[in-house]
Amino acid sequence: MLNKTAADVKSVKKEVVTRRKFMRGTAVVAGVAAAGTLAAPHIATAGTVLKVQAAWGGGIFLENAKSYVDRVNKMAGGGLKIDLLSVNSVVKTSQMQDAVHRGVLDGAHYVPAYWYSKSPAASLFGTGPCFGWSAQEMLGWIHYGGGMDLFNELMGSLRLNLVSFFNSPMPAQPLGWFKEKITKSSQMKGLKYRTVGLAADVMNEMGLSVVQLPGGEIQPAMKSGLIDAAEFNNPTSDSDFGMQDVSKHYHLASFHQSQECFEVTFNAKKFNSLSKEQQAILEYASEAENSNFYWHNTLRYADDLIKLRDKHGVNIYRTPDAVMKDQLKAWDVVVNRISAEDPFFAKVVKSQKSYAKKVMNYLLLNQPDYGLAYKHHFG
Repeated sequence: MLNKTAADVKSVKKEVVTRRKFMRGTAVVAGVAAAGTLAAPHIATAGTVLKVQAAWGGGIFLENAKSYVDRVNKMAGGGLKIDLLSVNSVVKTSQMQDAVHRGVLDGAHYVPAYWYSKSPAASLFGTGPCFGWSAQEMLGWIHYGGGMDLFNELMGSLRLNLVSFFNSPMPAQPLGWFKEKITKSSQMKGLKYRTVGLAADVMNEMGLSVVQLPGGEIQPAMKSGLIDAAEFNNPTSDSDFGMQDVSKHYHLASFHQSQECFEVTFNAKKFNSLSKEQQAILEYASEAENSNFYWHNTLRYADDLIKLRDKHGVNIYRTPDAVMKDQLKAWDVVVNRISAEDPFFAKVVKSQKSYAKKVMNYLLLNQPDYGLAYKHHFG
């Protein structure tokens, strides 16, 4: 699905080196664990150090990874410590899962879409179809709706030596950056567009030509003409990449990736060698990041969206409902096609639909129209 030549990629990567703080630095070492109130006798192995690589070279997602690491280090009271390494410190992002499986790395912080090539079902644990739910409910399905059992079943079928935790409910990702205002789906047909995971299949179905690129290569690719349009994740990351320098048309709201979360994965052998207390710290620190991520990132995204508009002159639009309806139709085609080919994929989709139908029935009936209240106060 990559529509680019080796020369194109080489030229893009050369420019990436100069792009802002996102690509700076080679390693980020998490804060040293405090001598806290968790007494040493509760930690089975003193001084255990885990080497964990993040898929992020800087910016808010590396901050999020460091927040998890700091939480673990403080809770462990010196008995367990994570050393956090930034993107490409040991292996490339595409090699991270294999490196953890083999024990080259003890762990990784990334998103499931980054190992989509091994199984289409990977995206269902991150950026799957929207059944009326948000990332909050998707994480609810993982923790309480049978999703974790299905994930472990997938790990078994792929023979991957991994233990994973999921956290950080991301808001819907913008449709992204274009050279003009998008009012209908036909405007996008034939455009070279960057996205990843199952979203690539969806946008291909809508007539776009998808190019899958790492985050740090997006802005240079659009500047050079390698791609015509792109999305990454949020106003903060997009600003750090410098997308406002190559486009002035930013479209929020989309169903191509309407929910996503981080995956923190560990080598299973290494994880099982830890004490029960240490294992619990890794798990519950992940759960704690759900709230921290939402509170922290939502405010940053809101602030940076205003800066894009007021400081950089970016035109900000809400993607038309007609375009999003076409996305849902494209999702139906993609999900039905893959389900017919992959029984496990179909099994996961069935489980997600069952959970979403029940939970969202309650939430949609119970939740007032918050937009109505917003307009009442702010116009």
